[in-house]
Amino acid sequence: MLTGKLPDNPNKDIDFSKSQLQDIWLAGGCFWGVQAYVSRIPGVAETTVGYANGKTRYPTYEEVCTGRTGHAETVHVRFDPRRVSLSELLRRFFQIIDPTSLNRQGNDHGSQYRTGIYYRDAAQLPSIRQVVAEEQQKHKQPIVTEVEELSLFALAESYHQDYLEKNPGGYCHIGHAEMRQATAETELGATGAGKWFSDRFTKPDDAELRRRLSREQYAVTQKNATERPFTGAYWNNREPGLYVDVVTGEPLFSSRDKFDAGCGWPSFTRPVDPQVLQEKMDKSHGMLRTEVRGHSSDSHLGHVFTDGPQEQGGLRYCINSAALRFIPLSDMEEEGYGDWINKVAP
Repeated sequence: MLTGKLPDNPNKDIDFSKSQLQDIWLAGGCFWGVQAYVSRIPGVAETTVGYANGKTRYPTYEEVCTGRTGHAETVHVRFDPRRVSLSELLRRFFQIIDPTSLNRQGNDHGSQYRTGIYYRDAAQLPSIRQVVAEEQQKHKQPIVTEVEELSLFALAESYHQDYLEKNPGGYCHIGHAEMRQATAETELGATGAGKWFSDRFTKPDDAELRRRLSREQYAVTQKNATERPFTGAYWNNREPGLYVDVVTGEPLFSSRDKFDAGCGWPSFTRPVDPQVLQEKMDKSHGMLRTEVRGHSSDSHLGHVFTDGPQEQGGLRYCINSAALRFIPLSDMEEEGYGDWINKVAP
């Protein structure tokens, strides 16, 4: 049981009216505490509690508690990706659950208290899988946290919404220390990355792009073309340095995360920061793939696949050389990328 006043919620001072919010659904035991915790992570705009991925569309709390409806107590989270990345949100979520415990969190047990990450946008899957893989390295037992597409979410009764805000002495399996930790600045907020992205790396108009880019660079980045394998400038580049967006100059990938996938395109296990990329579903050419686009440029970069090195998270960012510009490590300071040297240097 929590005692005393809950920490102030820093998101009350943020104007999210112009934000392009994203959604994720998190199950972590009793939803009272999970909502109170997640709602305090800077960059989270809205939270509501409900019942996810069960058999009936409009279950009651009493029905869910029987364990026969198959629902999980879940928090619907709407967040601003310019203030908190999905990856960081999930890393903080894992700090308040035991992901190896099946159908039990704290004193609560039953299938309705199972842990889960539910999504509607499949483009979020690579980030989810990467964080789960990172978390698995911390545990000897296998993680049992579900990762599933959201099939149903029914709002819980009104008295459950923001329960601990109205009843700060109510039961909670999450302590005050964790609640206070939730309010700490996110990586983006602490580094001012949102401002860094918007102020420093801006996209030129189309006339300037046509003047500046080669025909192939323009076709790849602006028209979603793909260069032929083994023809790009960087597929076999082994020099240490930083790969930046050819359109805006925004840092994207480090040579430290580059590997030879044998596919003929530059391949990386991760970006320098999750926020530098957008991921979108791509159904072109009769395939279902996850497209990767630049954050500041909205340029087509390539695709991300799940056949990368498993020991490094299992992802393969397959990127067109034409979408990149390479800055050698020795030139990074002079070209204004000194803040990123620690991402590149061995």
